[in-house]
Amino acid sequence: MTTNTSVGKSVSRVDGRLKVTGQATYAAEHDVPGVVYGVIVGSTISKGTITAIDTAKASRVPGVIKVLTHLNTAKLPYPEHHTVCDPPGERLHVMADATVKFFGEPVALVVASSQEAAEHAVSLVKVTYATLPAITDIDDPKASSMVSPWYADYERGDPDTALRGAHITLDRTYRIAREHHNPMELASVIARWDGGKLTLWDKTQWVQGSAEFVAFCFGIDPADVRVISPFVGGAFGSGSRAWPHEVLAAQAARELGRPVKVVLTRKQMYTSIGCRPASSQHIVLGSTTDGVITALIHEARTETSQYEQHSDAIPELPRMLYAIPNMRSQYRLVELDTNTPTWMRGPGEAPSAFALECAVDELAHELKIDPVELRIRNEPATDPFQQTPFSVRRLTDCYRVGAEKFGWSRRSATPGSRKEGNLLVGMGMAAAGYYSYRVPADASARINADGTAVVASATSDIGPGTYTSMTQLSADALGLPMNRVTFQLGDSLLPMSPVEAGSKTMASVGSAVQLTCNMLRDSFVRMASVDPGSPLYGARPDQVSVDNGRLHWTDKPQRGETYQQILARHGRQNLEVHNGYVPGEEVQKYSTWAYGAVFAEVSVDVDLGLVRIRRIFGAYEAGKIVSPKMAHSQAIGGMVGGIGMSLLESTAIDHRDGRIPGASLADYLVPVNADVPELDAVLLNAPDGKADPIGVKGLGEVVIVGVPAAIANAVFNATGKRQLELPITLDKLL
Repeated sequence: MTTNTSVGKSVSRVDGRLKVTGQATYAAEHDVPGVVYGVIVGSTISKGTITAIDTAKASRVPGVIKVLTHLNTAKLPYPEHHTVCDPPGERLHVMADATVKFFGEPVALVVASSQEAAEHAVSLVKVTYATLPAITDIDDPKASSMVSPWYADYERGDPDTALRGAHITLDRTYRIAREHHNPMELASVIARWDGGKLTLWDKTQWVQGSAEFVAFCFGIDPADVRVISPFVGGAFGSGSRAWPHEVLAAQAARELGRPVKVVLTRKQMYTSIGCRPASSQHIVLGSTTDGVITALIHEARTETSQYEQHSDAIPELPRMLYAIPNMRSQYRLVELDTNTPTWMRGPGEAPSAFALECAVDELAHELKIDPVELRIRNEPATDPFQQTPFSVRRLTDCYRVGAEKFGWSRRSATPGSRKEGNLLVGMGMAAAGYYSYRVPADASARINADGTAVVASATSDIGPGTYTSMTQLSADALGLPMNRVTFQLGDSLLPMSPVEAGSKTMASVGSAVQLTCNMLRDSFVRMASVDPGSPLYGARPDQVSVDNGRLHWTDKPQRGETYQQILARHGRQNLEVHNGYVPGEEVQKYSTWAYGAVFAEVSVDVDLGLVRIRRIFGAYEAGKIVSPKMAHSQAIGGMVGGIGMSLLESTAIDHRDGRIPGASLADYLVPVNADVPELDAVLLNAPDGKADPIGVKGLGEVVIVGVPAAIANAVFNATGKRQLELPITLDKLL
């Protein structure tokens, strides 16, 4: 055992100084000798065929090396293969032929000796098309739909009969506009070939997934592709899979024999990277007079591309959050002439929570039952969908703690009754949940002759503080202070790790790190225990404690020695071990979700319809909290994202050609300082020993899930107007 206690302490980011001093190197900043610059030419139609590409003027621009099109580049093999983050369907064969599948699809790549020359040349490339009718609207009656390949239709009980016998029923349709990722760091990559081996300096949430994807596109061994991504300037899901620009950079680098850098423009982020799909959800609720929900019908639609079938986890939360005996769930994908959507923070759960939690709030209002009390009355004893016990479920504690700290008792149940001059003020709340995924992961751990440790796994750090939390875990397992431990990530050559998405990193990689560090510590004990010259001679690992790098008999602290002394006596420079974590039967045996309760207060200007968030408070249960400071930061970040989803973010599409006219941060609104009020959260430290070896559950997603619904419910409490569509804009309140 160890006596160090880094886990559970609110420490600052170990990589914080690098970031605030500009020393952290992001994808486009790597110094690769001889690099040239590629800029993408995107299509200006949504569907059709390229009939001609005139690159003559562009090719004559000083500094231009080559303009690549489908007419002069090699055809990549694209063998049948998918990584876990790729949806079913056929990958986009970038610049393989004259076919155009969506607006902004890459149709040419200009490569030049400078970024400026490439950008100028792009403006001179002339592409003509034979245009076909395109469907880009999820509500277009001509659009075809299909059953989600990941979520089959589901039913329990008899919801139709239960609805006919219900005291009260609600029938509502909720809509959420498409949202686009807008991280500070643009999608970017540098590609370099060394013989038959490829190196990518990439912005990605999954270095090994990108390596595997690009290798499959080129028909080469994934071991011949190395992806390096030590720092990521925000992702929110946008880097969870590889995109066409990564393939194009590698293709151009191979053909030109030079490293090629491609950085998407902000405008191209709206067409070359996936988005949160637009959604429509039909909900029917039935209840008794005392607030027992007897029936729920949930029918959801989201958009996808014609060539891939992206599914959000939109059916999951309604199927399990409440003890509803009669329930039907259907999920359909609407196939459009757009690029493929992708995951965005709280994928599926955030949209479905908006619909479900607004409907439950309306039910509470109709029944004249407090919204918190109504939810408590419908708490399930076991998971209604999985039919398994919960590992730990403290959602009612989240309700009670959150309500008390927020001051929920001061809420008026009568909408529009609280006025402050020209402002109407209201409070709202919502429940949140997100499944805690655990998947296999590996790690390595090494202690050097100077007593320092290096622990590694090929995960990423897209913002949650992975460098820091993994250092905390490693330090405690090895009995070392944090400043003597270095955690390495962001390199596909490191031990296997899953994508940093779906809130699975701490439970998966963290478990692998702890198990590996435990193995390394015990290896030192065994090395010493068979050495007659060691004070630990004859000791078993369970009889030894480690404190500040010194191993000693637990019951005889004076008898011990340091890691350095053990290595020196054996003439070794280091000792390294590799180990992994593989989830066991607990995945099927228990329902392991993270939970939360979100409370919001808003004001609404009577004349202008302007909504201002006054404060948001969240109470969350996500198992053991390894790094409270990082966890609180995640909660605040999730609330900011929820404000954007609720009030600001909406991708306008010109359905005549699929163009996104507001593809910029000037027109696509995201929360800024003036939009963000007092935010706070409490994390209920509830170690979940049934979930994984370290007792944690995912946190990064659940913190956004209930925010839009809480805000929408607060707007109703303030104004008496129900909001069935996000974002909540002025026109909906005037």
